[in-house]
This record gives sequence, structure tokens and C-alpha cells, in this order.
Amino acid sequence: MSGTSRAGHADAAEAFDQLRRHLSPKLALTGNFAGRGAVEERAEGCRVTLSDGRTVLDFGSYAVTLLGHRHPAAVAAVRRQLDTMPTSTRSLANPVAARAAACLSGYLGDALPKVYFGLNGADVVEVAVKLARLATGRGRVLAVRGGFHGKSLGALALTHSPLYRVGLLGCLTDVVHLDPQDPQAVLREVAGGQVAAVVFEPVQGENGAVPLATEVLRQWCADAARHGTFVIADEIQCGLRRCGARSVALADGLPVDAVLFGKPLGGGVLPLSALLCTERMYAPLAADPFLHSATFGGHPLACAVLPEVLPAIEQLADHGRVLSGLLDGALDGLRERHPGVVREVRGRGLLRGIDFSSPQAAGWVVMELAGAGLLVSPCLGRPTTVRLLPPLVSTAADIARAAEILDTAIEVAERTVPAASAG
Repeated sequence: MSGTSRAGHADAAEAFDQLRRHLSPKLALTGNFAGRGAVEERAEGCRVTLSDGRTVLDFGSYAVTLLGHRHPAAVAAVRRQLDTMPTSTRSLANPVAARAAACLSGYLGDALPKVYFGLNGADVVEVAVKLARLATGRGRVLAVRGGFHGKSLGALALTHSPLYRVGLLGCLTDVVHLDPQDPQAVLREVAGGQVAAVVFEPVQGENGAVPLATEVLRQWCADAARHGTFVIADEIQCGLRRCGARSVALADGLPVDAVLFGKPLGGGVLPLSALLCTERMYAPLAADPFLHSATFGGHPLACAVLPEVLPAIEQLADHGRVLSGLLDGALDGLRERHPGVVREVRGRGLLRGIDFSSPQAAGWVVMELAGAGLLVSPCLGRPTTVRLLPPLVSTAADIARAAEILDTAIEVAERTVPAASAG
């Protein structure tokens, strides 16, 4: 073992020991298994180098690295801001946050002119629901079966899976979860007049890359509007060209009152999320800007990245469409070659889900992938599904290599989980 390898092994062992003692032992267990005893050490583009010297292709990272790791424009923006003013007094106006808000609103054609910045997806889900309830004076919220909107108390009520709500039901907002295939679902709920908002992901991420039917969503939007109910599109995972469009909802012609962005909004370098909404929905915050605030909301270091991130995404948008087509072909081939294990391939653009015949089969595939050099994202609420989230900076060769690794991993699952193959 070389000196570098020995040092990397020692660093990894110390990291796992610290995880066990100070964080969660299960994080240490899963991380140790995924990395085969190594930890992540550095990254560039769509590749991550581990402490033992191995390099893996990153098609996971839960949709954060749309521009890959350490995109030069994002890193340069952070360095410039570090040299001037990395934080804010919170008493004086900050031009960096102001510029970022103007850029983001302009990115959507100023259709939704008001902006609130958070640090993660749950932040902006919380403020969106809060504003909707305050602006309407109503208490109920509609979400969708299979949806995921975060795990903080307010956002958790909208998240469909009961797995994360055990022991917390008395703390949560009054939420009804709709059947995503029922065009009349919103109409039945809003008829009573007490619904503040309808919240949906145009493409459900944690549910296994499930696109919701546009015609159903269009009917929901129309029925909500007629009854004074706000419509909120959660595009924290599927927006910003991940699924082809800047905003999936707006591109599909849905008359929404708000769009939520997050994950890649900080360029894969810093945490940043945003609510964009109408004047009407924003009215409570316009009247009292301290109605909802956070010490690090609109943080200059993160906001400085945004005006660089949006042009970088746009420069790669056409390439993203090419990658999406290549991904279509690769995943269709996997489904054809492994019909006993691969039950369905879903998704849109660069957000794809491979649905396997059982959780055991999906688990074996994930385990094999990590060791073979491909990182993916499991689905928290759908254990039979594995998500692929290729960055826009991926190449045709990267897609081909990922498909090759997947093919081999699925073959292992077929041999190891015979019940899955039998269906």
C-alpha cells in the first residue's frame, strides 16, 4: 500500500469513527458500504475521487450537481464574494441578494416577480404554505399522493409518505393528499372554500421520477383559481432544465401562483433555494418583511453564485436535450435486456427512475453500482426505484459508461435475487 493510500485509509477510518460517535451509526454503516471503506475526497465535473484513489461517476447527489462539481463559474463567483463581503449585516440592504432576485425573476420572464430566498427546499415550501394561508385566511392545503416536499414540520405535512410522520400528526398542517389521476380532485376539496393552496411536483422526484399528467394539473389549476386557491409548483428537483424547461409548470402552460427552486440553484457549490410568486401571494410579506425571516436567508455568498449559474445552465440546455435522448436509448435497452428485473423506466429529461421488481433487487443494484463506479440516488419513498440524475456537463461517453455499469449490476441482481427475476 502506497503512502497516499495508507493516509487515505487512515483518514477514512477516522471519519467513520467520528460518524459513529457523533452523528448516526447508520450513516457510518451505509457510507462505509457504499464507499467500500473509502470516503469522498474531492470532485470535479461529474466525477468524485475517493480516499483510496478510485474515481466514480456521479449521477446522484440528489439532483444538486446539475452543473457538476466545482463548476468554474460558480467557484469564481464565490471567490469574488469572499474577497468583498461574504455575509450580511441584516440591517443594511444587500445588493447581491437584490441582484440575484432580479436575475431569477427575469429568468422566468418576470411572470412571478416576487422572490424569497432560503437555504434548502423545505425552507421555501414552508414560506410558500405560510404565505398562502395568511393571504387567503384559510387553513387547509392540498398536496399529492407520492409527493415529497421536505421533512421540517410544515413541509412534512405535505410529504405523502407516512414513514416520516410517526409521532408527529398533532403538529402538522391540515393537508389532504390527492389522487394524481383524478382531474376532479381539487374541485371537490375547494368547493367548501377553506383551501389555501394546492402544492404539486410536476415530476415527482422521491416517488421515482413520476411525471404528473399535464391535463390533470391544468384542470386542478383552473378549479383552484376559480375558488381563490393558490397553486404552487414545487420544482426544487425537476426545475432549472433538469427536466428540459426552466420551469416545467410554466413551460406546460400551467397558470401557477408560485414556483419553488432549490438543489442546483447554488451551482452545486452553496445551499440556496427560492420561492418565486405573484404579488398577491407575496402580499403578507410585502406588508411585514419580518413576518418570515432567517438569519442566513439571502446569504450574499450563495446569492452571488446565482447570476453565474443561470447563464451556465442555459449554455448547456441544448446539450441536456441531447443527453436526454441518449439516456432514453440506454434505459430502453436495459429494460429490453432485463425484463424480469426492470419493470419500468420513467421520468423526463435528466430525471429518470428505473423501477425494479422488488426492493431487494433495487438494493442489490445500488450496492453493485457504488462498487463499480456509478453513484445514483435511491428513492426514499419508493424502495423499488433507483434515480439517475446525470449532470448537464456529462458527455455521451459518460452516459454510455453509466449504462454499461448498470447493465452489469442488473445482471448481478438477476443472479443474486432469483425471486425478483421470477416476478
